[in-house]
Amino acid sequence: MAILEITQRDAVTHLTMNSPERLNALSDEMLTALQEALDNLAQDPECRVITMSGAGKAFCAGHDLRQMQAMRKNKDAGAAAFADLFDRCTSVMLRIQSMPQPVIAQVHGIATAAGCQLVATCDMAVAAEGTRFGVNGVNIGLFCSTPMVALTRNIAPKKAFEMLTTGDFIDASRAETLGLINRVVPPDTLEAQTAALADQIAAKLGAAVRIGKRAFYEQLGMNTAAAYAHTGAVMVENLANADTSEGMQAFIEKRAPDWKS
Repeated sequence: MAILEITQRDAVTHLTMNSPERLNALSDEMLTALQEALDNLAQDPECRVITMSGAGKAFCAGHDLRQMQAMRKNKDAGAAAFADLFDRCTSVMLRIQSMPQPVIAQVHGIATAAGCQLVATCDMAVAAEGTRFGVNGVNIGLFCSTPMVALTRNIAPKKAFEMLTTGDFIDASRAETLGLINRVVPPDTLEAQTAALADQIAAKLGAAVRIGKRAFYEQLGMNTAAAYAHTGAVMVENLANADTSEGMQAFIEKRAPDWKS
């Protein structure tokens, strides 16, 4: 049984974290599988959107604490093993946002600690009613410092700090209000509604979405003037695409565009 199942439907690729007995924890094996799959998909011109879910009763419970305790007991590994773990987790998170395709989290059950980080890192997230989110490490004496990075880039600092210091869960409705997720849907429609969102995006001009996603994250770190200068250049790049010209002409002529890519 693969720890990460990969299925393709037209232009959408779905990744299922498949370690339900560990609540799909981000173990060494899971991180390795995610990194390899994402690196491969980044080179796949047929893939336009990626969706991600967890098997069993939860999306992802964060890092594998049993594995981390085993690292602690290995005197030859020590701090270096922990540093490597967080470096590899960071690599996966950064890879998600550097992917040319949008990545949508399909969330149910719980998303805690690094699992909540994964939701916050994905470009969009759809969650089932009843899903709970938390950065609960503080409850066991380990402040969720790396999940904090993604969380504070999704929600207001004071709300994030409250979650980080109390270790309390928030429900899906609250997560939507705070901006951590995009939509809350009935559990029995979660898969269908996530797929519908993915299909809607996959139907757009792939080149435009790729250019736009890259520019979206680039401009976030810039001041307003620099962001306008950068995105103006990106618009020029986008306009040079022949399919963009076709899309504009089709709009003028009130017809569907005949895109070649």
